[in-house]
Amino acid sequence: MSFASTKMMQKAGVVTKIPVLRCGSQARQQTRSTRHQAAVSVVAAVVPQQQLTAAARRANLACRVAAAEAPAAAGADSSNSSNVRGDIRNIAIIAHVDHGKTTMVDSMLKQSKVFRANQDMAERVMDSNALERERGITILAKNTAIRYNGVKINVIDTPGHADFGGEVERVLNMCDGVLLLVDSVEGPMPQTRFVTKKALALNKKVVVVVNKIDRPAARPEWVVDSTFELFMDLGASDEQCDFPVVYASGVNGIAGMSPDGLADDLQPLFDTIVREVAPPAVAFEQPLQLLVTNIDYDEHKGRIAIGRVSAGTITKGAQLAICSSLEPGKVRPGKVNELFVYDNFSRVGVDEVQAGDICAVTGIQDIGIGETLCSKESPVALPTIKVEEPTVSMTFKVNTSPFAGKEGKYVTSRNIRDRLDRELERNLAMRVEPGETADAFVVSGRGTLHLGILIESMRREGYEFEIGPPKVITREVDGAKCEPYEEAVVEVPEAYVGPVVELFAQRKGEMQDMQPSIEGTTRLTFKIATRGLLGLKNALLTATRGMGLLNTLFDCYRPVAGEINMRENGSLVAFETGQVTAYAIETAQERGQLFCRPGDQVYEGQVVGVYNKSGDLKINVCKAKALTNMRASQSEKKVALDEARIMGLDDALEYITDDEQVEVTPLSIRIRKDPSAKQTRGRR
Repeated sequence: MSFASTKMMQKAGVVTKIPVLRCGSQARQQTRSTRHQAAVSVVAAVVPQQQLTAAARRANLACRVAAAEAPAAAGADSSNSSNVRGDIRNIAIIAHVDHGKTTMVDSMLKQSKVFRANQDMAERVMDSNALERERGITILAKNTAIRYNGVKINVIDTPGHADFGGEVERVLNMCDGVLLLVDSVEGPMPQTRFVTKKALALNKKVVVVVNKIDRPAARPEWVVDSTFELFMDLGASDEQCDFPVVYASGVNGIAGMSPDGLADDLQPLFDTIVREVAPPAVAFEQPLQLLVTNIDYDEHKGRIAIGRVSAGTITKGAQLAICSSLEPGKVRPGKVNELFVYDNFSRVGVDEVQAGDICAVTGIQDIGIGETLCSKESPVALPTIKVEEPTVSMTFKVNTSPFAGKEGKYVTSRNIRDRLDRELERNLAMRVEPGETADAFVVSGRGTLHLGILIESMRREGYEFEIGPPKVITREVDGAKCEPYEEAVVEVPEAYVGPVVELFAQRKGEMQDMQPSIEGTTRLTFKIATRGLLGLKNALLTATRGMGLLNTLFDCYRPVAGEINMRENGSLVAFETGQVTAYAIETAQERGQLFCRPGDQVYEGQVVGVYNKSGDLKINVCKAKALTNMRASQSEKKVALDEARIMGLDDALEYITDDEQVEVTPLSIRIRKDPSAKQTRGRR
């Protein structure tokens, strides 16, 4: 009896305990039919069919279906055994953010002898982007390869944050199986649900890795049960629910098949990958087909197309045809200048790549993600890559502030448009549309972090522009106007549960679940409109004294929730251009918390602080002390100034409302009132 059937019958109360012996894939295929038939007999003997609970009926049905399909599946596998490449495994590592994907890849690379013994290896070696290292998250999916016992394992490291789910969706087309890393304490989190749903929909083999097993509060049995519940909630088949489990500690480089039986290295994990993940099915004799799933760039080689060879063989110097399923009948020529494969953490030049392997192709400067490289004699396009639609948009436009053009290198609308077009070539989850004016562009993405990374990248490249407030993208569903809703999971100490519930209630959030977590914390699950999440992060940190953790995931579209009060406090607005003085700040800081320090340059209309009350207040932070020949009694008085709140890009994007915008330059982040917006909140 499979793990899935056992669990469902135990939950239904039909059977109390049935031992499950995990064996090799070949033995499991031979005995699956017998075990499922035995399970059906057990269920039928215990209770009549009409008295079965819903869970037991599902288990009964799963047993019957699997028993009927097992012989056919076994026959299909045996007939195609000659059309597989046993020397290759293609896997992607997927997980929620901070569950240890990149650290696990580091250990896999070290133990596969990719680096010399005396070579200095940095932490999170796959996070090569500067922003990735600063933020401690993976933003872009990356390829590498290791070798184990004569088998080449192509590994794809993927992002863990929900805003970069588009990276995960497109790279899953290159792999045959996935390593689903789950924290041994936290268990499945929102992004775990998202990536698992995508992998199951594509029928990828899932190997569950309970990571960070060395944590003192580890609860591996609960994590495995929760992961199984997740699989059932996502409608996984009985075969998919019967997933193998490996227990590991990525940072220590150890793994084992049980929590108490860890080896000294990752050999159990490597063995499980080779045994459980099917080798790629290939068609060597068919015409060439390669779906481009990623684009890289090199200063000397130009654009580099990355993808998996689905059929045939691609050779260096070959003349190819390029086509797309989105444009039937349209074919253009191309030539392969150089050909590379991934091996031991580097690109290795080769003369040809056969079906089943992942390679990089140079020489085609107009190639795009989702297009197919195929033979000239038989140009047949593979289905293009589809990702979920964006939910949040921002307006990018030319900087019009009094300080415009002083710090940036690229400041015109043409510069901004060209940069956004280049981003569209590799970022499938992003959309760009014309704005209300010729110098404005509406950029849509998965969330504020998704767009914030683009803004920060452009800023570091020398671009100067303005950003409007984030806005959710609505759509018509059955004649009703609907907006995106998200599932928000908050982990917070028990003492702050009340303030968190109150905060979400103010933004029209609905509590779905509340469960005790570990070490005195509580896990709260809410369903809330994406609009209500804008600007929520800082408010949550304030309400929980910095101890609350928030994770979100897109859920569905529902009718508009109505008006949501995004910010209760108004802004302090400068009404004079000049240099900030300590004399002016001494009195201005009584009105609220300031964003500027003495010596900073400000201009009229710039937001220089947050007001203690609702509505905006114009203040003068450039006022200088009058100079006279008389010495006053207070002249030697020392001025005590409060520490200014320095607004970063993420803080500024969360702060602004409909009549404000963010000025982004390579050196500064400023908030200003939108000159074109109607000032309905301001007062003198």
